[in-house]
Amino acid sequence: MHPLIQHIQKVTSNHQIEGDSILPFFETKTFKKKGILQEEDKRCLMYFFVVKGCLRLFFTDHNGVEQTMQLALENWWMTDLNAFRSGRKSAYTIQALEATEVLAITASNYELILAKFPVIESYFRLVYERAYAASLLRIQMISRMPKDEFYELFQSKYTEFLQRIPQKVLASFLGFTPEYLSELRKNRIKAKINS
Repeated sequence: MHPLIQHIQKVTSNHQIEGDSILPFFETKTFKKKGILQEEDKRCLMYFFVVKGCLRLFFTDHNGVEQTMQLALENWWMTDLNAFRSGRKSAYTIQALEATEVLAITASNYELILAKFPVIESYFRLVYERAYAASLLRIQMISRMPKDEFYELFQSKYTEFLQRIPQKVLASFLGFTPEYLSELRKNRIKAKINS
């Protein structure tokens, strides 16, 4: 069974979904490591479901520093949702952090699939609710928690990210400098050795 169909069934608890009716709305695309799926300041035409690999969504600030806003592993979705829904230029770049396979859906097919399959509309609502809650929690943790505690919590919840994401990208996502993250990791290793 295709990973997207498995994910829809898992999220909605509806096991009547058939891949033959859902998958034709999507196109399979593959990207090499560091490949660009969406460029900042270009029209956002696709919404991506990660079948295999890892993506990041980022923008470049006025100092030329890349600020990572979102990360996506297998079974996660990624796009500049506002630009995708409106057909406007994206405020973000989406990049593959490793060789990646995605299912891509256009805005017109997205509208069609929502209209044709009520379960898909429920699925996306649940996906958005989770993503919104996670985004708020991340902002709260960045704002309220000491950096070392925030890193420990992130490490305990998302160990796979730590193994797959370059340190510079992870630091940007966590709101750290790469130097601070490097120092934090060194101190944690020393503490483990000394305990």
